[in-house]
Parts: sequence; C-alpha cells; structure tokens
Amino acid sequence: MPETPRLTPQTVAVIRALLATPADPRWGRDIARETGLKSGTLHPILARLEQAGWVESHWEDPAEHEDQGRPRRRYYQFAPGGVETARLALADTSTRARDVSTAGRLRPQPGY
Repeated sequence: MPETPRLTPQTVAVIRALLATPADPRWGRDIARETGLKSGTLHPILARLEQAGWVESHWEDPAEHEDQGRPRRRYYQFAPGGVETARLALADTSTRARDVSTAGRLRPQPGY
C-alpha cells in the first residue's frame, strides 16, 4: 500500500487547487499559477500524490496542442477515492494544527 504523502504547506496548496474543481483535469502550469509554486516544487509534489494513488495523470492528445503551437500538456486529476482521501487528510491536518495551537495557549505561564 502506498504511503500517505507528507502534507507540507506546498502539498496542501496543490491539493486545495485540485479540490477546487475535483472532476476537472488540470495541467501543471495552471496549478502553478493558482498556487504560486515553481515547476521544480510542483511536479515532485504531483509525482508523490500520483505515487500515493491520490492523483492520476495523462498526456493530452497530440492533435489538441499541435494546432495551437504549444507543448503537450500533462493533465492531473484525482484518482477514484482520491478526493475523499485528500479531504480527510486535510481535515486531519487542520485538526492537528488546531490542537497544537490550543495546547500552546493552555500552557501555564511562568510566575503564576
């Protein structure tokens, strides 16, 4: 079974971008534009999400890009079950972050 990818802030940003329109395939430059991530950061994240089975990718049909004079696009979208897995992972991350934040505020202050 593939490992759950590490949910860094950058990975969370990519997942959120994909969750914005979970049924629609998105290409790298589109995701990069939305997240503000550079290609060297974005594509390894997408590869890890794909390796974990959360995301699938495919290359567009060559006829689609030849008429437009641009390189072929590689599209990414959630694999079956990937949307639910991603949402649960983000919810768990949010809960843990909230717990850590709350625990820090409840610490007794010196001198009390």
